Amino acid sequence: MENVPFTKRCLRTFCGKLSKEQADDDVRRTMDAFSELGSNDPEFSYVVENDKESKIKTLLWTNGRSKMQYQNFGDVITFDTTYKTNLYDMPFGLFVGVNNHFQSIIMGGVMMREETIERFKWVFTEFIRLMGGKPPKTILTDQGRAMEVAIQQTMPDTTHRWCKWHVLRKAKEHLWPHYTKSSDFRAALHKVVNEMLTVDEFEAAWAELLDKYKLHNNTFLIQNFEVRHKWAKPYFSGKLCAKQTSTQRSESANHLLKGYIPPTCPMNLFVKQYSKL
Repeated sequence: MENVPFTKRCLRTFCGKLSKEQADDDVRRTMDAFSELGSNDPEFSYVVENDKESKIKTLLWTNGRSKMQYQNFGDVITFDTTYKTNLYDMPFGLFVGVNNHFQSIIMGGVMMREETIERFKWVFTEFIRLMGGKPPKTILTDQGRAMEVAIQQTMPDTTHRWCKWHVLRKAKEHLWPHYTKSSDFRAALHKVVNEMLTVDEFEAAWAELLDKYKLHNNTFLIQNFEVRHKWAKPYFSGKLCAKQTSTQRSESANHLLKGYIPPTCPMNLFVKQYSKL
């Protein structure tokens, strides 16, 4: 140890200095990347939210093609923020829709430092502004509470639908003693969720399910029944959902993005690779 020409404190200070220099350079390079994208696409837009120290809290961007797609097919969108492959471990969200051929279309990307009500309110407000001011008729997300509150406050006339796949995945987690291969409970639950067409049918089938498996006191099922208007198919009769019941399109686009972007990717490279996608 006595032969090492520096102390642990010196090393920490040096690493901190390097990290700050890299971050500052990355922001400059990211702005340069945005300028280059804007020079090739007059409709390219981005908006940045900074904190008191001028560090980026939220970064949202979209392009001319996405704006045009939104005008034609922006009635139903999905939004998911499960992706964190970047240098700063920031959640990345994608706004994804579907066109008249039922192909996925990407409408915008956002990097967020934190997933709070205020951040989501900023994201949804700015996204709608960039897209010309028209909110979607329906938005599908996971069951995040912060996202739910933000949608209620920024898009009060928009139908908010929960991802059915997330609901069923949580059912598997909370009902695992009944969710076994030897039990027919899983098939019975999926039949109620997928095949009931009217509200009366759904509620009668739900009550029958609870009776058959003696689950009247199950907290998970009680809570999900109370919010059934958020995820059960019959409650969306007459609502435009473009055949979408989950956030799968956003998650698939996020998964595809991983093929373009290496782990611990700096922000400027992330932006460039996103544009290629």
